Amino acid sequence: MQIFAALVLLGTALHGAAPMTHSMMNFITGSSQVPNFPEFVVVGLVNEIETDHYDSNSRKYEPKQEWMIRATEDDPQYWQRNTENRFGDQQLFKVNIEVVKQRFNQTGGVHIFQVMQGCEWDDETDEVKGYEQYAYDGEDFISYDLKTETWVAPKQQAVISKHKWDNNKALMAQKKHYFTQICPEWLKKYVKFGRSSLLRKDLPSVSLLQKTPSSPVSCHATGFYPDGAMMFWRKDGEELHEDVDLGEILPNHDGSFQMSVDLDLSSVKPEDWTRYDCVFQLVGVKEHIFTRLEEEKIRTNREKPTDKNGIIIAAVVLPLVLLLLLLAVIGFLVYRRRITGRWC
Repeated sequence: MQIFAALVLLGTALHGAAPMTHSMMNFITGSSQVPNFPEFVVVGLVNEIETDHYDSNSRKYEPKQEWMIRATEDDPQYWQRNTENRFGDQQLFKVNIEVVKQRFNQTGGVHIFQVMQGCEWDDETDEVKGYEQYAYDGEDFISYDLKTETWVAPKQQAVISKHKWDNNKALMAQKKHYFTQICPEWLKKYVKFGRSSLLRKDLPSVSLLQKTPSSPVSCHATGFYPDGAMMFWRKDGEELHEDVDLGEILPNHDGSFQMSVDLDLSSVKPEDWTRYDCVFQLVGVKEHIFTRLEEEKIRTNREKPTDKNGIIIAAVVLPLVLLLLLLAVIGFLVYRRRITGRWC
């Protein structure tokens, strides 16, 4: 588990909901001597969409999605109570950082202590998974294993905590209850609140891109939601596995996603290009997007020959036109002088 980045982004073809796994996570970050960054930050996510936020500067637990306001329908004190809880967590993290620093024989300096806590729920099988992982300065420190109901300590400095927590029967019972009951119940509520947003299916726009004539052709899809998607190249209807490079699914600023898959055409004859096509599939959507490989469909930053010729012609013709115009003006003035005997 590397340092958890609290880069959480918000979110049009709407299709019917399909079975899927939903998730609820809290990313909690406590820091020491990090300039221009709050000492304590909590970011809540549902299906990877930011839903709530708290930090030590504002000291307010606030919704980040309009539909999250519905949390107060059955619980009017929801935001106030959780603000108080987060403030308590903030004080606890201050203590935890100092404890861990002592175990690593550290005094000052920049240090980060983080927790990723949450659960997943499969709305088809009703299966539930829970997890709680701690990291210190970007490396695994200790984590909870729901299956064995024990703590795993990859760092020697965390063994003390492992023994202490494993032997705390009340704590272990509380953890199991939270991950199997409380967390899934709240997750189901949040999914219900944000159903129109969280369960939507947005198909992307797909483009063919190429940097240079010798570069691979990239099939790029952007604007799809959710992030459960597949993309691949085919030849004569058969999926290709060689000369293909599949990129990662990346977030867009609006909460949608993008991905690319590159095809190396260095050994392919131009007349065979049309035998290739790119296929995009979105989870829960029957319609697939097929994009045939055709030269005129490829978008590139290269200068087109016609444009270059136009520039050359303009560069030659324009000075010539100006010269002819200048000669015409001089000729006219000379003509007037001959008639009038003066320039003006």
